[in-house]
Amino acid sequence: MLGFVGQFQHTLDLKGRLILPAKFRPEFERGGHLSPNTEGCVALWTPGEFARQMDERLQQARVGGGRERQQVRYWSANSSDVEFDRQGRFALPAAIREYGRLTGDVLVVGAIDHVELWDPSIYHEQVNSAEEMFRRGDLE
Repeated sequence: MLGFVGQFQHTLDLKGRLILPAKFRPEFERGGHLSPNTEGCVALWTPGEFARQMDERLQQARVGGGRERQQVRYWSANSSDVEFDRQGRFALPAAIREYGRLTGDVLVVGAIDHVELWDPSIYHEQVNSAEEMFRRGDLE
């Protein structure tokens, strides 16, 4: 169990690179993988977790219909390998930045088994309703 938790705000540089928070870096010593994720964010996976995701998606494609195969096809076609430099920076391909609407400020969020990259305004739209449900104790 990895246990990515917390949130950090960083800014994309002019080359489309982002700094991974130091707290998360040890898990990415062998690199990582970016992929489109639900709710409009981008997922950053460790190599082991990405392999697990690929296995799950391959199984979905095998037992599902055309819709499932199309989703798996989209996910795999838009996923990419990531390498980190000594400062913890990594490049986000243009297609993945476009998918996540990542320009300027980026919210880097720990999501337990992966890291999510969010446009801050989209994150607040998505999470505000969850915050209210959490406060009320409406946990399902």
